[in-house]
Amino acid sequence: MALYSEKVMDHFTNPRNVGIIEDADGVGEVGNAKCGDIMKIYLKIENDIIVDVKFETFGCGSAIASSSMATEMIKGKSIHDAMALTNKAVAEALDGLPAVKMHCSVLAEEAIKNALKDYFDRNNLPYDKKLFPDCANCAHCH
Repeated sequence: MALYSEKVMDHFTNPRNVGIIEDADGVGEVGNAKCGDIMKIYLKIENDIIVDVKFETFGCGSAIASSSMATEMIKGKSIHDAMALTNKAVAEALDGLPAVKMHCSVLAEEAIKNALKDYFDRNNLPYDKKLFPDCANCAHCH
C-alpha cells in the first residue's frame, strides 16, 4: 500500500485555493517552526456564507493537502458548517493520512476555527470560547 492516497497526492501537487485574500473578513494562523508546519487561512464571508477561502501553508505534503482539502470543504458553506469541520473529516476526505501526519489535518481544522474566531472578534459577534482551540498551548506542538 502506498504511504499517501491518490487524493493526498492530487491536493499536494495541485492544491486548490492557494493565495491571500487582501481584504479578508477573518484570518487564522496556526503551527510553529518547531512543528515544521505553518498554516494561514483567509476567509471572505457574506451573509454568514464563506464565499471565498484561500490558504498559505509552509510544511510537508500532508499539510498542503490538508489545507487544500479543508478549504474545498468549507467554500460556499455557512460559518456554522465550517465550525463543525473536524480534522477526521478532512483526513477521511483525503482517503486517510498516515498516523504520523494526522496533526496536519488538526492544523487545518484549527486554522479555520482561528479564522472564524477572528471574524467573530472583528465583528463583535458573540461565540462560545470553548469551541476554539488554544493554539498558544496546543499539545501537538509542545
